[in-house]
Amino acid sequence: MSDTPVNTNGLGDTIDPATGPTLVINLQYLKDFSFENPKAPDTMLNPPVGQPEVTADVDVQPRQIGEDLFEVLLALKVTTKVNGEVVFLAEVQYGAVVTIKNAPQDVLAGLILIETPRLIFPFARNVIADATREGGYPALLLGPVDFAELHRRKAEAFQAQQLAEAQGNA
Repeated sequence: MSDTPVNTNGLGDTIDPATGPTLVINLQYLKDFSFENPKAPDTMLNPPVGQPEVTADVDVQPRQIGEDLFEVLLALKVTTKVNGEVVFLAEVQYGAVVTIKNAPQDVLAGLILIETPRLIFPFARNVIADATREGGYPALLLGPVDFAELHRRKAEAFQAQQLAEAQGNA
């Protein structure tokens, strides 16, 4: 048995901790926030009858700001409707500045678009929960997000768009 720690990248590949990729969150911040409560106080005095319909849109917006430095924005838009009418709408852009070193190109995208949002999601989720509670409703706790699946879907959509554009120009 080896005394050397074994790290993996989540794909089963072994990573040497001395030379493998590193991700450091330098800072986190609330970049933009909006909470709309258009029917208040009516919705609290006379709660609408019906099952609330909650939709959550999630997006990750990366930007390189230095050699090994990246800003990653996690954008959440949560809309709650009852009987087709908006009860409340919350939009959050929660950001992080991260340093990524020793990452090959094929690993870099995963660290930026999957791992960073996975690490900051609980903080953005808390902003939504606090806002809904302060807006007069029970705290809305968003469920987990599969950022790997989100990344895969966005990559497929991008490839489909490129293919359609290429076929349109042919």
